[in-house]
Amino acid sequence: MRNTFLTFGAPDLQATEIAEVVAALEAGWIGTGPRVHQFENDFATYKHLPSSRVAAVNSCTAALHLSLIAAELGPGDEVITSALTFCATVNAIIHCGAQPVLADVDPVTLNLDPDDVARRITPRTRALLPVHFAGRPCDMDRLRDLAQAHNLIVIEDCAHAVEGEYHGQPLGTLGDFGCFSFYVTKNVTCGEGGMIIARNEEHIQRIKRLALHGLSQDAWQRFSDRGYKHYQVTECGYKYNMMDLQAAIGIHQLARIEDSWLRRQRLWDRYQKALSSLPLTRPAEPDPETRHALHLYTVLVDAERTGLTRDTVLEKLHDRNIGAGVHYLSLPEHPYYQERYGWDPDDWPQAKRIGRQTLSLPLSPKLLDSDQDDIIAALQEFCAGA
Repeated sequence: MRNTFLTFGAPDLQATEIAEVVAALEAGWIGTGPRVHQFENDFATYKHLPSSRVAAVNSCTAALHLSLIAAELGPGDEVITSALTFCATVNAIIHCGAQPVLADVDPVTLNLDPDDVARRITPRTRALLPVHFAGRPCDMDRLRDLAQAHNLIVIEDCAHAVEGEYHGQPLGTLGDFGCFSFYVTKNVTCGEGGMIIARNEEHIQRIKRLALHGLSQDAWQRFSDRGYKHYQVTECGYKYNMMDLQAAIGIHQLARIEDSWLRRQRLWDRYQKALSSLPLTRPAEPDPETRHALHLYTVLVDAERTGLTRDTVLEKLHDRNIGAGVHYLSLPEHPYYQERYGWDPDDWPQAKRIGRQTLSLPLSPKLLDSDQDDIIAALQEFCAGA
């Protein structure tokens, strides 16, 4: 029994982030400013892109929403996405006025099943929104082939997949837009935050205006030492801008991204070996010619095999001071979507089954080997009799 609670997804914040936040506070510029600009430049460099193709915002939800708007999607349009994802993915589609259409997932990768996507395309389909679940790249060749055949926009939900690559190409650069999350549990965190990559630089220029009320470009500089600048409202925008306080954290998180990924890879491999004899379905190994971002380590708990339900395992872990996550209850299981769209979970059988069995174990660079040993020992104890 642990003496302290092991928080799921605890961020690895070090002295460099703290010092940068203090420097931002002392400088007095804590809103959108030079550190956001630096973070955008650093992220573009990491993705091998010019900085004119990226925009920082306050969340991945905002990134998805703005990408959908920049793509001119709205009422009458259908957007196909995964039935196994966080609600933000489908909510962004709803917020832009379009109709979300769910496709089922592959039982091994937990990513969009391209065959089911193809079955759900109609004359009203305008876009595909694949989610790189847990950091595993989707089958982008097949999805892009479908998009090309039907003249569809592709918006990648890369909330789990900052480090991911597909056939040597960084995730987020394979579609028309790529959207990233810097939420507290993510591989790179700002506490809250997001980033957008766009193929078209004009889309980024518009997104930056929309993210700050629709004000003219670089309106954040109007109070700088360069002299006051009058702004103009060019269209009705949103309050989606990132702050320098957030970027101050992200700059140094991004600088350590490779070391952090290697640490998670070591933890991932330890899980794979230690849990191999248990009646749990472990994550599939990364596909050839891809780089898995290793954001989540998700096992499936089948009550018939394990003798325990997923929720029972969650409770037992919690009783031993170990936090875990659920990623995710399938979208059609939620009452709001059932009431609004009449969705029946049985129409997406794989997402339904996985959503009722999925259990994510802690996987953070901050996780100590001894912490992971506690998790493994607890699971071995629970499953010993199965």
